[in-house]
Amino acid sequence: MGEVGRVVGLWRYPVKSMAAEALSSVEVGFAGFTGDRRWAFVRGDVPRSGFPWMTIREDAAMLEHVPRFVEPGQPDKSRVMVRTPGGAEHDVIDPALAASLGDGVRVIKQDRGVFDAMPLSLITTAGIADLNGLVGFELHPQRFRPNLLVESDIREDEWLGRELRIGGFSMRVDERDSRCVIVNIDPTTLERSPSVLRALAQERSACIGVYGSCVSPGLVAMGDPVLLES
Repeated sequence: MGEVGRVVGLWRYPVKSMAAEALSSVEVGFAGFTGDRRWAFVRGDVPRSGFPWMTIREDAAMLEHVPRFVEPGQPDKSRVMVRTPGGAEHDVIDPALAASLGDGVRVIKQDRGVFDAMPLSLITTAGIADLNGLVGFELHPQRFRPNLLVESDIREDEWLGRELRIGGFSMRVDERDSRCVIVNIDPTTLERSPSVLRALAQERSACIGVYGSCVSPGLVAMGDPVLLES
């Protein structure tokens, strides 16, 4: 078992597609980070594709909605409050919040999390640096909405099919993360740069970051070593 990096970023997303919560440590289980993406808003015009979620793709202002747990120590059981871009704060189940996001929008909760593919997402500094070189400017890690940012000289997709020991939990790296237009949106300014997805499509099959699943639950903290199982 050899060290391949260190944890330099931990984030969870109490409400799918809304602002991230930066963490110093978090418990990880088979449903991912505790409290991660347990809530989501469903569009009123559910598409035939079967992807019903209200996301940044439909409305970039979702990023300006900031959720928080009323009981941070029990995120999977806690009420969630959401601060809107205008400064108002609503309970996530308040119909007024759903109405502000669009006609027919409603909120749901899934205790196992509302994930596009798998419960954990990881990206390395090497993977982001590689893309920085392709687009010619620096990209913030939050553009890719990972759970874990690992400082490493290795691109994350080199670990496909392998198992990582990260702090106190283990993660299997299952598949590459295929991207959509959301990566074009700057998480701070909300400006769109089509060159990001274009570069990914041309050079990396539209993929950056990896999805994974928890093999052994445990605690992970900032600065923890990342070990590649032999």
